[in-house]
Amino acid sequence: MEGLPLQKAGSESEVSGHSFSGGGGGGGPEERGSSEYFGWVYHIGFNSIGHEYCHLRFLFIRRKYVELYKRDPHENPGIKPIRRGVVGPSLMVEELGRRKVNHGDVYVLRIYNRLDDSKKGEIACATAGEVRKWMEAFDHAKQQAEYELSRGGNPREKLNMEEEINLDGHRHRVRRYAHGLRKLIKIGQGPETLLHHSTNLNTHVGSDGFFEKDFGDALERHRWKCVRTFNGVRIFEDVADNKSGKGVLVKSVGVVDAHADTVFDIILNSDWRQRYEWDTLISDMELVEAYHGHYDILYGTNYPTHLSQSQGKRDFVFSRQWFRGQDGTYTILQIPCVHKKKPHRSGYRRTRINPSTWEIRCLNTSMGSKVPKCLVTQILEIQPAGWSKWQKHHPSKFEKSVPYALLCQVAGLKEYALANPSLNYEPWPTVVHSKTSDVSGTNGNYDDRGTQDEFYDAMAAASSSSSEDDSDNDKEVGNKDLKVRLKNVSWAMAGFSTKQSSAVDANKELDHSIAPIVLDTCQIKGSLQKGGVDTDTNCWTSPGGAGFMIRGKNYLKDNSKVTGGDPLLNLIAVDWFKVDKSYDGIALHPQNIVQSEAGKKLPFVLIINLQVPAKPNYSMVMYYAADRPVNKSSLLGKFVDGNDMYRDSRFKLIPSIVEGYWMVKRAVGTKACLLGKAVKCKYLRRDNFLEIDVDIGSSTVARSVIGLVLGYVTSLVVDLAILIEAKEEEELPEYILGTVRLNRVRLDSAVTLEK
Repeated sequence: MEGLPLQKAGSESEVSGHSFSGGGGGGGPEERGSSEYFGWVYHIGFNSIGHEYCHLRFLFIRRKYVELYKRDPHENPGIKPIRRGVVGPSLMVEELGRRKVNHGDVYVLRIYNRLDDSKKGEIACATAGEVRKWMEAFDHAKQQAEYELSRGGNPREKLNMEEEINLDGHRHRVRRYAHGLRKLIKIGQGPETLLHHSTNLNTHVGSDGFFEKDFGDALERHRWKCVRTFNGVRIFEDVADNKSGKGVLVKSVGVVDAHADTVFDIILNSDWRQRYEWDTLISDMELVEAYHGHYDILYGTNYPTHLSQSQGKRDFVFSRQWFRGQDGTYTILQIPCVHKKKPHRSGYRRTRINPSTWEIRCLNTSMGSKVPKCLVTQILEIQPAGWSKWQKHHPSKFEKSVPYALLCQVAGLKEYALANPSLNYEPWPTVVHSKTSDVSGTNGNYDDRGTQDEFYDAMAAASSSSSEDDSDNDKEVGNKDLKVRLKNVSWAMAGFSTKQSSAVDANKELDHSIAPIVLDTCQIKGSLQKGGVDTDTNCWTSPGGAGFMIRGKNYLKDNSKVTGGDPLLNLIAVDWFKVDKSYDGIALHPQNIVQSEAGKKLPFVLIINLQVPAKPNYSMVMYYAADRPVNKSSLLGKFVDGNDMYRDSRFKLIPSIVEGYWMVKRAVGTKACLLGKAVKCKYLRRDNFLEIDVDIGSSTVARSVIGLVLGYVTSLVVDLAILIEAKEEEELPEYILGTVRLNRVRLDSAVTLEK
């Protein structure tokens, strides 16, 4: 593979099928269509002797089955897959961000078993948009697997049976390579010390197939006033009284005629050929160092002709951290920094670049329009003295400053997109009605007996390490007559089927046939104290739901959201623990609240264990109690007693930084997040409680964001709301299960929890 240039991965073929909704726990439709996804990807990793490989492969997903080909089976009828397997219920897909492979940048997906981390593999795509679509494909395949498991018999027993067959049914050849894979491509070790660029990706389509609103799910306190416009770009100032900010917040906002995926790639690209066409600040930019796929450090220069106020050359060193929310919005943080590889340079004036953020969000286009659009927002912090002076007396001087050059970057992107119509191609999925596929080996009567390997094992197969693969690769490089035309992946997407059930009402979530008890919290105390007034620190309170936006009764028709009401469950205590490593099943600890006499008398307790990765690790444990037992036929009842896949698809959290540094607010955001799809969640159900262990460290993106939060935690006031996502009309409107406000928590106040 050495020397072979990277090509864009994709497929120009049509795809057929219907998508499907998650069925576990909440029931599923009586009938489901099949869905097919296919296109070109890169299979990357290290072979048994430690050499890196990057093979172009054709990936095909039908229902829960996966096949990997060396050629496009549509163009080569009868070709056999080099590997086939099933998407198992414990399969997880994680974005690893952008990585440089063979002198080109690709976007990497890690596929692994959450129950056995030694089973894993990686595929890569040429664009961030394709990565997002493949994640959706695997998610739909998992939903299909869950639906099939739920048809007859005990789903948990069938899950266990499939895992047993998978673990014991490996061929010797596969078992040998999987062992080598564990040693050779473990993240951050051995040959994996390749420099990793990174990204964060998503789409404007919500997890349920419906478009999300353009605003967040928690009310923000900014008051943006437009102070100037130029070239179709608006400049705003935050005129709210923000005591926690260190300077004036200013933002430029513009609509760019390109897809958010494309704009994201342009901003991250450091190639001067493209950068010169839109960036008015940085003349040349080079990568200094990259970490874990979502963070890098860059060095840039600026010549005096670009900023005539300057009397000499300038240079900058700054870090970038980026991620993609589940609503499809890209966020990029840029912070000035220092690095030992880039000391002060003779002839250059080291300049501190303004802290800033990019937010890139897809916009809904009018019917019939084929030109994608996105809203690009750049926010930066400016010293109050300089901003006031510019407003009152010296606008011409400000226009020659670094902050002004930063604000002009949005206008540069806007004009660059207009001057390059090829960027306006929108790589959205093609929706096609179901039909029988002609692809060999993927007919409707797929034989389960030959596909007991789960897909992460299929990737760690002989196709990556055997002489068969190497010889084939030689043919791919040497055969000039073989031309693979690569375009964006075609996808099959369709609406979700639903099953009618009784209407959901927050008042019906609990069993009203049983008299309520009085929740006496005097006998229940957590290690973190309850606050009394807003000025209290290192404490918690329950703020109510008025600060959060949730799906209204007509959400599926008009995307309308309403302010939340009072939480269904009462927050009775919060524990703040310090632990050596992540602690699952914390409710089973003999000193836990639910193990006390008072705790055992509670009808139902929902326990949220937020596992915070750090040195040492921490656990923020919240206890939400009901005064009645849960109604088993309600949405809450289906969630409490459902299987893990159903819970993962419904468990939602809305964050909000009420007070704190503005950049932390932008990093955390205010959009709702399906935690089960973002990080590993484990569930423990017992007689009167359900515990949810949220492993924040299981995602590189979540881990980097929480690292930023911990740096400012003593100055932050954080609100969280938890709820069950409503996906069907009879489940609307949503309601809030519980809320918590964490007020300037101190790390040193955490209590050590001994096992």
